[in-house]
Amino acid sequence: MSALKNDRFLRALLRQPVDRTPVWMMRQAGRYLPEYKATRAQAGDFMSLCKNHELACEVTLQPLERFPLDAAILFSDILTIPDAMGLGLYFETGEGPRFHKVVRTEKDVADLPIANTEADLGYVLKAVSTIRHELNGRVPLIGFSGSPWTLATYMVEGESSKDFRHVKAMMYDTPEIMHELLNKLALSVIDYLNGQIKAGAQAVQIFDTWGGSLSDVAYREFSLKYMQQIVDGLIREFDGQKIPVILFTKGGGQWLEAMADIGADALGIDWTTDMGNARSRVGDRVALQGNMDPSVLYASPKTIRAEVKRILDSYGSGSGQVFNLGHGIHQFVDPENARAFVEAVVELSADYHL
Repeated sequence: MSALKNDRFLRALLRQPVDRTPVWMMRQAGRYLPEYKATRAQAGDFMSLCKNHELACEVTLQPLERFPLDAAILFSDILTIPDAMGLGLYFETGEGPRFHKVVRTEKDVADLPIANTEADLGYVLKAVSTIRHELNGRVPLIGFSGSPWTLATYMVEGESSKDFRHVKAMMYDTPEIMHELLNKLALSVIDYLNGQIKAGAQAVQIFDTWGGSLSDVAYREFSLKYMQQIVDGLIREFDGQKIPVILFTKGGGQWLEAMADIGADALGIDWTTDMGNARSRVGDRVALQGNMDPSVLYASPKTIRAEVKRILDSYGSGSGQVFNLGHGIHQFVDPENARAFVEAVVELSADYHL
């Protein structure tokens, strides 16, 4: 493996000094880029793109050709684990993810296997090793997984949901069944992320997209507890390098202190929490990643630059910040506005690291 030419992302996650604030974007390889759409059309459909390691590598690298980003993130989907557990993931055009089988009963949960990454998700590991090789030390590669709670919402509902009626009914009515499901998912995620680390991922992120839908008590019992289990089970040093772990609960601003206690290196925060407020609450226990509203990218480059400056001011000087959006980039954003965002971070942030 080639030595890293740009390690400021990893250094910032470990709260080490950097020359400027590193920046990347969630969903940076995706539908807002015309070259991505062309590659996806070549693959035929989304899952075929995920399962073709050469094309997955190609789309992972596409945003790095356009923008001065400080990290690449594996191109895949959070729902590969439920697919590997036998639920049959597919995508309806314009409808988002669906499963052929749903998990609703005690027997459904009992029958679920723990995902075997090597046997069932080898295409992801092949993509990781291919991307790492092609990056050739240019920037670090981020691996990722969905959180157990977030994966469970899709598995029980069978698709995206606004009210989570089936999964929350299971959680409240039969918590013991929900805990069995979440434990199987946590074990699957541990195996999956450790597989990615062994294949070449240099940092990993846990996406808890739907943790913010839970009450305070339920979040701690049904989401945070299982992310703690994952963090405890992860490889934290590999090939002589520390492997930072980022925890991101969308809508999780009220739990930052509890999240900072479970041993991750960094917390992702969405745009509903002020960066300076978050820093004052967690102190130097964790780095912080985020948190610009993705919709700012619909505004003018001048407005985007002003918002970048505001967030840099809010965090203040010193390391421990990774600049990102508060969630994934929207598909209708002009790539030139994404460029304005990344370049603003590159140009403005050095003053905060003197």
